[in-house]
Amino acid sequence: MAKSTFLQEFKAFAVKGNAIDMAVGVIIGGAFGKIVTSIVNDLIMPPIGWLIGGVDFKDLKLELPINPMSVKEGVEAVPVTINYGNFLQTTLDFIIIAFCVFMLVRLIMKLSKKKEEEAKPATPPAPPAPSKEEVLLTEIRDLLKNK
Repeated sequence: MAKSTFLQEFKAFAVKGNAIDMAVGVIIGGAFGKIVTSIVNDLIMPPIGWLIGGVDFKDLKLELPINPMSVKEGVEAVPVTINYGNFLQTTLDFIIIAFCVFMLVRLIMKLSKKKEEEAKPATPPAPPAPSKEEVLLTEIRDLLKNK
């Protein structure tokens, strides 16, 4: 019986709009990440590399010296590298994605604020000014009160 309750709770969660919206967001976010990676790798970094002397950022790395203790006879030692070019490209990817997400959240906040302002009831109109008769009657009342 606990199993059916669990399945019912899961079904209620999965059918909610928020869960479906989140799933769509994750899928679109993954595709957007691939687009940004392609923009950085294929459109932005090649001209920057060309401007600084024909450097491909993927090839930028720092080669560490070979440790003589790890060298074995008959086996060619493979140098260890620190690939900072890939790090630079990934950092640029992150900055572009973070900026796009910031702009999207900013737009959503503006739209929700505008929607809240539209949903708020308008300030009630000021009560109408009393007529001449009302003013006269009020004065008479006050005079009678003071006597």
